[in-house]
Amino acid sequence: MAEPIEQDWIARPSLLQLLRLLNEAGGEARIAGGAVRNALLDQPISDVDIATNLVPRDVILRMQAAGHKTVPTGIEHGTVTVVLEGDAYEVTTLRRDIETDGRHAKVLYGTDWVADASRRDLTINALYLNADGTVYDPLGGMQDVLSQTVRFIDDAETRIKEDYLRILRFFRFFAWYGKFRPDAEGLKACTRLKGGLSELSAERIWHELSRLLAAPDPSRAILWMRTTGVLSAVLPETEKWGIDALPGLMAAEQQQGWQIDGLLRLMAIIPPMEERVSAISDRLKLPNKVKSRLRNWAQVEPLNAALNQDPFNQWLYWQNQTAVGDKLHLAIAKNDAESKKLLRQLKWLKRWNRPEFPLRGGDLINLGMAAGPAISEKLLELEQAWVNSNFTAPKDELLANVT
Repeated sequence: MAEPIEQDWIARPSLLQLLRLLNEAGGEARIAGGAVRNALLDQPISDVDIATNLVPRDVILRMQAAGHKTVPTGIEHGTVTVVLEGDAYEVTTLRRDIETDGRHAKVLYGTDWVADASRRDLTINALYLNADGTVYDPLGGMQDVLSQTVRFIDDAETRIKEDYLRILRFFRFFAWYGKFRPDAEGLKACTRLKGGLSELSAERIWHELSRLLAAPDPSRAILWMRTTGVLSAVLPETEKWGIDALPGLMAAEQQQGWQIDGLLRLMAIIPPMEERVSAISDRLKLPNKVKSRLRNWAQVEPLNAALNQDPFNQWLYWQNQTAVGDKLHLAIAKNDAESKKLLRQLKWLKRWNRPEFPLRGGDLINLGMAAGPAISEKLLELEQAWVNSNFTAPKDELLANVT
């Protein structure tokens, strides 16, 4: 039996109090899933979820009696959020599936920990932790965590048919926690059943893709997704474009100390073409902020590594700053003859503060110009002259050119 886990987060007063309340009077509760997995790997713990044999109504009554707030965040799935001392915990009743359709499951509450573990997707997620730090491992998931083996519980095809999103979760968890190569049976099942991904909502697909791309190094997972055809099923734009740029980006992140940027990694494997980017954005129903960044990246003018600082700043003035940064990062990651020059431009970009053009339409009207399209045309002409002066031409000098 493994030694009890001794980590500060387990001794958090609010967590111990919650477990104590849930374990009273016939109740049984344990920490479940990701927190246990990450604790075994000594990785950061974010959310702490709780599994219990108590039904949601009893959880709510027990917490209210103790003076704690509850929120029915997922009551239809047996989940109640409990807030203690400012900390929020999702508490979910033990369940077993009674009906699945490839997207959702109908569940029945229960008291069987093995049944609850068996309805989960991967062995590394079917772990529980007692308040004293001892691990309850009904399906052998601990060994898989420690050996960094990502595999489905029992029959892979059965697990996937219960919810086709598990195909993407298989690769996402491999990106974060896997080593060597994914489980062979899992790969075969994902290959055979990838057509089921078409039944999923765009939002669920993007949620998994974005989390996969945020892994420390998703390149091996992406490679296996391409090999199995799963990548083409969710991102057909990568089919002819390829994924060869991704390892170079990973290397550049390490060498240059860049922060992980999942969206930049997506850009590395899709063509920088506005119509393709629009197709991806529409199909995956991307958030507006993501959609806008992708569109700006696809639209930005080509880089010119030969530009020195002043002409670079003058060119940059007319561009979207974030899009230029995205394009520079990807170009630098190619590690070719121009990379050093592009790195210099990236430094200039990071120090760049876009100067403010000193003229307004009212300035031209005050000189006698009639309001209308001619004002905008003249302002643009003067702005270009001001940029060409390296942003130094004073206002009166610019106005002197108004005829």
